[in-house]
Amino acid sequence: MWSFFTPVIYTYVLYPFITIMISKRVKAKDLSHSTIAAKVSILIAAHNEERVIESKIKSILSSNYPNEFIEILIGTDQCTDKTDEIIQNISESNQNIKHVRFSERSGKIKIINSLHEKANGDILILTDANVLFTENTIRELLKHFNDPKIGLVDSNMQNYGMKSSGISIPEKTYISVEGKLKYAEGIMWGKMMGPFGGCFAMKKDLYTKIPETFLVDDFFLNMKVLDNGYYCLNEPEAVVYEDVSNNLKAEFFRKSRISAGNFQNLAYFSNIPFKFNRLAFVFLSHKILRWLSPFFILLTGLLLCFVYEESILNLSLAISYMVLLGLVFLDLLLLNIGIHIKPIRYLTHFASMNAALFLGFFKYIKGSKTSVWNRTERLQS
Repeated sequence: MWSFFTPVIYTYVLYPFITIMISKRVKAKDLSHSTIAAKVSILIAAHNEERVIESKIKSILSSNYPNEFIEILIGTDQCTDKTDEIIQNISESNQNIKHVRFSERSGKIKIINSLHEKANGDILILTDANVLFTENTIRELLKHFNDPKIGLVDSNMQNYGMKSSGISIPEKTYISVEGKLKYAEGIMWGKMMGPFGGCFAMKKDLYTKIPETFLVDDFFLNMKVLDNGYYCLNEPEAVVYEDVSNNLKAEFFRKSRISAGNFQNLAYFSNIPFKFNRLAFVFLSHKILRWLSPFFILLTGLLLCFVYEESILNLSLAISYMVLLGLVFLDLLLLNIGIHIKPIRYLTHFASMNAALFLGFFKYIKGSKTSVWNRTERLQS
């Protein structure tokens, strides 16, 4: 049973801790004086984003990157609110904005593929409608592309709108640790395991058309860049802001959809672990074992129930397993009556992530015929 539980400890605790600690001894390149004057195409797929789309566009236009080098392409996916109207009003006074309306629900993947074909920039920035730029975001992302080996650069996602009544604080903590791990993977090996998706930049000529039934575009593009021999990095100074989700149920279903997309990517890139190189090691350590963790956790529980061998280690594991499981159920009960205990909520967040992965696997088995999505309500502040 320890053989099933150990990979969970490795992928969530040992690998991140060791990688981050070792990376602190690696000196990152000083790019403070690096400049690049490349045409940039910013691609945005939007569906019913009337609450954020104006702020999003203004945050891009407020950049200190030369305005004449910025092109904004927004594909709206049959919006039923005022998103199209807002974009149209702004684009009338700004020629940098190209608004492409999709009259039928098409899905994010189809929209991004289409916008890529219309883009004129040498560098693409793929970004979500609810992710706000700072004035330095574009410049900090692009400074790496002076290096011909760099293919993709991720931003530093900062969250706001924290509330103790839901899962936003554990979610922010998880995202923060993931950011540190991805930065460490980048500076050590150039093998960052997937951008956060809310905002990342890549060379246009490295863009690979995403299969339209895929649910996760960012990881697919990242792995294609890596598999083609280029580096992927995280840039801490390329700060962007996103309102983090606080609703456990909504976030669970969002993550289950992403998880189905993860298993699509796992099947697509199933040959990489057998290459036995750095990319294979990072892919296995950071992603594959993590995606398989719910099965390891479930098998550990089943073995504790039916194949239990008496020993101090096994007894300790069994007690810990039952206590942690009991605390999660207790927290769910307390959540329903408005009582919030922060330390226990971290356990609930972890359990919810793995439950979403478990459900996502069966969604993947069932099959996906479209990447059409419904936006997650995230504006809580």
